[in-house]
Amino acid sequence: MKALVTGSGGLIGSECVRMLSEQDWEVVGIDNNMRQAFFGEGGSTLANTESLKAALPRFRHYTTDIRDRGAVRDLIEKERPQFIIHTAAQPSHDRAAAIPHEDFDVNAAGTMNVLVAARDFCPESPLCFTSTNKVYGDRPNELALVEKEERYDFADGRDGIDENMSIDQCMHSLFGASKVAADVMCQEFGRYFRMPVGIFRGGCLTGPQHAAVELHGYLAYIVLCALKRKAYTIYGYKGKQVRDQIHCRDVAALFLEFYGNPRCGEVYNLGGGRQNSLSVLETIRILEGMGYKLDYKYDPKNRIGDHICYISDLAKIRSHFPNWRLTYDLPRILDEMIARYAR
Repeated sequence: MKALVTGSGGLIGSECVRMLSEQDWEVVGIDNNMRQAFFGEGGSTLANTESLKAALPRFRHYTTDIRDRGAVRDLIEKERPQFIIHTAAQPSHDRAAAIPHEDFDVNAAGTMNVLVAARDFCPESPLCFTSTNKVYGDRPNELALVEKEERYDFADGRDGIDENMSIDQCMHSLFGASKVAADVMCQEFGRYFRMPVGIFRGGCLTGPQHAAVELHGYLAYIVLCALKRKAYTIYGYKGKQVRDQIHCRDVAALFLEFYGNPRCGEVYNLGGGRQNSLSVLETIRILEGMGYKLDYKYDPKNRIGDHICYISDLAKIRSHFPNWRLTYDLPRILDEMIARYAR
């Protein structure tokens, strides 16, 4: 069996390559390290790619640019994979405003390039698309919240936000808008052409191989700052903004579950759920308790369109994929990150 992974040097892509390889898949990866162009040297995925090439004999890597329609089409026609995992993206909420053309070309047009080629050459192959909770824009901020000592939470006691939340008439950021375009197009190819496409609206996806930078990769970046004694800035909401964290290994495992039981154009909210949720202030306290005191300052101006409290409701995922379980809790996630950055 052969799988194609776009963004194969990134956090989710590289973990998918590893897991598929462990299960004896032949894996073809696409990654041209645009992350370094977006974020500088600290955002480079080159080391991840080189480690995959060295460790996995059945992994083949292409530096194809996802924006190159002809190259993407030729590659998928040549390889005709039985499974596609599309993770390649410009991933930063903040960076998109400075590079709107590049953001849209990668996120929206790049996704269209993959979808059309898949439709033409391997339409029965399940395809997983890593969307984002930013497709909901700042709509989650309209939910009634309660302010607690270290975090905000939902006033109605809900577990999290489900897939029924509207994505319309709210502030998205340009990144959120480009991902909406890709998200809806994936749904359309699934429904219109009856292709087995799954859309996974990720919250905070994390793991030790995350090439974290200030504008992307919150948990990994705050751990990096604490261990390397780098200054950290909290932007708005008193540091009580909440995110749920899911390890890249658990994401890869879910994608394999989708491969085994695909659906056409189905949308899923994907994150660590309430059990893996924490605020910035809670993160700082936990790290300090582990012996890593963070040097931080507070900027009262929040990021435009940022969520105050976002926790993924995993009920739909658990209903459709009953064999899937979260295997990484917050202590395990943090221990892995600390072990990496302490080297």
